[in-house]
Amino acid sequence: MIVLKTTQNQLLAALQSVSGIVERRHTLPVLANVLLRKTGETIQLTTSDLEIQIRTNANLGGDAGNFATTVGARKLIDILRTMPADQTVSLESQQAKLVLKGGKSRFTLQTLPAEDFPLVQEAPNFGPAFQVPQKTLKQLLDQVAFAMAVHDIRYYLNGILFVAEGRQLSLVATDGHRLAYTGATLDVEVPKQEVILPRKTVIELQRLLSDASVPEGQEAPMIEMQFAGNQAKFSFGHMEFVTKLVEGKFPDYNRVIPKSHKNTVTLGRAPLLASLQRTAILTSEKFKGVRLNVEPGLLRIASNNAEQEEAVDELDIDYGGDAIEIGFNVTYLIDALANMGQDMVKIELQDSNSSALVTIPDNAQFKYVVMPMRI
Repeated sequence: MIVLKTTQNQLLAALQSVSGIVERRHTLPVLANVLLRKTGETIQLTTSDLEIQIRTNANLGGDAGNFATTVGARKLIDILRTMPADQTVSLESQQAKLVLKGGKSRFTLQTLPAEDFPLVQEAPNFGPAFQVPQKTLKQLLDQVAFAMAVHDIRYYLNGILFVAEGRQLSLVATDGHRLAYTGATLDVEVPKQEVILPRKTVIELQRLLSDASVPEGQEAPMIEMQFAGNQAKFSFGHMEFVTKLVEGKFPDYNRVIPKSHKNTVTLGRAPLLASLQRTAILTSEKFKGVRLNVEPGLLRIASNNAEQEEAVDELDIDYGGDAIEIGFNVTYLIDALANMGQDMVKIELQDSNSSALVTIPDNAQFKYVVMPMRI
C-alpha cells in the first residue's frame, strides 16, 4: 500500500510539527517513532513522550484505506532534509517495513506495531473551552517563558502558571530570583481555572504557534484551550496538543509584585539593553553582578571581575528621584529587555535592598520583578 505520496516540503512540515517532543534515546523504543494512522484519504501523525502528545491531520495523497504503523521520527526527518523541497516522495508499506522513495533514492525503514504505541489517556472532563488568537498567546509566552526555572527541586517552578478567570488570562513564571507576569483580555467569560504548564510544553507551544500578522478582513488564526485536573488540551490549525500538568502550589505572585515604589525612571529599552550587554562582558562567569547607580539625570552601570578589570557605562535619563545604588544579576535584566518589543521601559525602585519592578509604559499587563543582589 502507498501510505502517502506528496512533496518533500509538505511531508517534512507535517513531521516537524509533531516531532519536537521526540527524544532520540528512550527507555521505550517505540517513543522514538511517529505513529502514522491512515483513515480513508486522511493521515494522522502522532508523537508522545508519555507526558505530552501532539497530533496533526493531513491529506498527503497515496492510496485510500485504513492502515497504521510507527516509524523512527528523527530518521525520517533527517532523510527528508537531504532531498529537494519540491521532490515527490512516497512511503510504501512492505511486510512490516516502510519504503521511502524520492527521485532515484530508496530507503527501507524498520517499523514497530501501531498497537505498541502508548497514547496519552485523555481526561474525561475538561473545563469549558476558550479561544485566543495564536499570535496573542505566543507573545504572552515569549514575555514570561525566560523566567521559568530549569530543573529546580521546587518542580512547580519549572513551568508557567496559567490563570483564566472572568475575561482575564494571566501567565506567570518565576525561578525564585525573578518573576514575570503578563496577561490578556479574553473574548468570553470563563470560570476560574488555574494550572501549571510544564517547561517542555511551553517551549513546544512557542515553536508551533504562528505570530504572523493577518491582512485586514481576514480572521486571525485562533488556539482553543481546555483545562482538566491534571491535563491541558490545545487545538489550533490541524494540530491537537495534550499535556500533563505540573502538580503543586504556585507561589502567590501578587505578594511579590511591588505596589508603591516611589522612584521611577523611564528610558529607552534599546540603549539600556546595549549598555547592560557591554558591561556584562567584564562580569565573571560565576558572578554576573552589575551595579546600577541612579541619580538625578544619570544612570551609571558598572561591573568588575576577579582580574581587577572594570566596565563603566553611563546613560542620560529624565529622573529627579532619590540617589540609589543597587546590584543585579545582569542576565536577569538582559533576558527581560531582550524579550520585549517596545521602545520604552519603566523601572520602579524603592531602595538598594528592595526588588525592582520593570514595566512597559503603554502596557499595564506586563510586570517583571527582579531581586537585587549584594555586590
